Amino acid sequence: MPKTAPKDPAKPAPMTAPKPVAAKAAAKGDHIFLVDGSGYIFRAYHALPPLNRKSDGLQVNAVLGFCNMLWKLLRDMPDDNRPTHLAIVFDKSEITFRNKLYPDYKAHRPPAPDDLIPQFALIREAVRAFDLPCLEQVGFEADDLIATYARLASERGATTTIVSSDKDLMQLVTDKVLMYDTMKDRRIGRDEVIEKFGVPPEKVVEVQALAGDSTDNVPGVPGIGIKTAAQLIIEYGDLDQLLFRATEIKQPKRREALLENAEKARISRQLVLLDDKVDLEVPLDDLAVHEPDARKLVAFLKAMEFTTLTRRVADYAQIDPANVDADPGNKSGASVFSPLPPSDVTPAPGDGSSGAAPAAPIAKAKPTGARDDKNSNRRGTPATLAESRGEAIRKTGFDRKAYQAISGLDQLNALLARAHDTGYLAIEAMSELIDPMQAELAGLALAVAPNDAAYVPLGHREPGGGAGLFDAGLAPGQLKTADALKALKPLLESTGIQKVGFNVKFTSVMLAQHGVTLRNIDDAQLMSYALDAGRGSHALEALAERWFGHAVVSYGGLVGSGKGKLTFDQVTIAKAPLDHSVTIQKSSTAPIIRNMRDAFTSAGR
Repeated sequence: MPKTAPKDPAKPAPMTAPKPVAAKAAAKGDHIFLVDGSGYIFRAYHALPPLNRKSDGLQVNAVLGFCNMLWKLLRDMPDDNRPTHLAIVFDKSEITFRNKLYPDYKAHRPPAPDDLIPQFALIREAVRAFDLPCLEQVGFEADDLIATYARLASERGATTTIVSSDKDLMQLVTDKVLMYDTMKDRRIGRDEVIEKFGVPPEKVVEVQALAGDSTDNVPGVPGIGIKTAAQLIIEYGDLDQLLFRATEIKQPKRREALLENAEKARISRQLVLLDDKVDLEVPLDDLAVHEPDARKLVAFLKAMEFTTLTRRVADYAQIDPANVDADPGNKSGASVFSPLPPSDVTPAPGDGSSGAAPAAPIAKAKPTGARDDKNSNRRGTPATLAESRGEAIRKTGFDRKAYQAISGLDQLNALLARAHDTGYLAIEAMSELIDPMQAELAGLALAVAPNDAAYVPLGHREPGGGAGLFDAGLAPGQLKTADALKALKPLLESTGIQKVGFNVKFTSVMLAQHGVTLRNIDDAQLMSYALDAGRGSHALEALAERWFGHAVVSYGGLVGSGKGKLTFDQVTIAKAPLDHSVTIQKSSTAPIIRNMRDAFTSAGR
């Protein structure tokens, strides 16, 4: 969008509120940007470090990430790649036609983190402050709206950029539709889709139907991952042909899985296929970009206390931010717990309102007395989040049957995909020695969330063997260390995925011996010591008891003692992933870390 007036540092020219802009028909040469708002909220929250508003401690990292992304799209994009039409698309409700088709669709998704919930309403306020369309429609997911707008734009000869890295949107990529990951400044086209799925965009749905998606609870065919699914679709052409000729499959287990789960595969295809024929409530032409009201935008940014972005916007608009008051509806002291769209918190039926209507404005706190006001203003602050999260953690259950031993790359890649979606990975390297410079890697304990953890055995020995000539060799059913680390390395070295653990230095040194640099780390043991150095024990067992009220099996309980004591690489693979000392402890670490962070902030550290 071009500037409306030349910049004169000596005499800033205040920018007045823009006049309403008439709809501009999208046509050949236009560039439509569609932002996956719901997906970006979670991605910004997990990818960006914690940021608390100084005046009240409110977590606002996702709001800042969202605002920076919008500014980049509107101002920092090259002149030949700026949007002519732009909209932010959100999920209106998690109850869609897919839930009617398959009731368990997305049914197991956990609630949003406590410190993210207040940010949902603020992000919608940010979109309105930028004077951009905030789109959502009852009965459909944001992806369906994006698919429909992209189809309409392509039919008119316009190009479309989908601002998202969501794999579910990759089926939409064509010569006129690209995806753009703003966090990595990376464009996703046909080649990148083939690199991820092994097939071109038009076949992505077929692959997803077979592989399923644990994040959205899409069943797929058990035992078939992305790589195998791609091979099958390349060989047979599509899902229908594959299922029709399933009896020709040579591998017995694969053949039986396809025959027994054919209907699940067909349902899965319907679940992942995006609806590009939505009857839109807001026409494509109404998404035309125009100048926002700079004073309104600066007022919102000042209320959020985003100093740097406030200055950038004010400099661009040639206004003095000192002459603009912070938006009273969003500044410290205003309630951030206004009613939220059901899709942001828990699944609920749509209310029948227009998908184009903006979210309800954030309501101001009603004074009810000094003490009540003080308590209400503490809601959502680190101190209260630490209290509520601690209570929730103590109620967390442990399901040992949910843990698995990973013996194939498909299983490992599926877990890593979930880690990308959540933004967290708990990790611990297991070995037979306590010196990481001399130890051999026996395996890796990984977890994405409580009761979603696994153990990757790499160097476990056959039982009954000894050292030297008496070595019985490696036990079967293990990945090669090089193959596992090749799959893990991009995520472990990514600064966008938080790795959490306990005594992480040991794991970090072990991985470094194999050429892997662990980045973006939190260590529960170090944080425990910093919070309470005088505590008698900072062992994981003690922290689990404190934060969970849960007694875990000690390391000694796993390897034994006395003459019968084993080294860890001698522990049977079947036992390792089911023992509390390996996987359950790892899944416990992430919530411990998050609770400690809140305690850190409330203590002023």
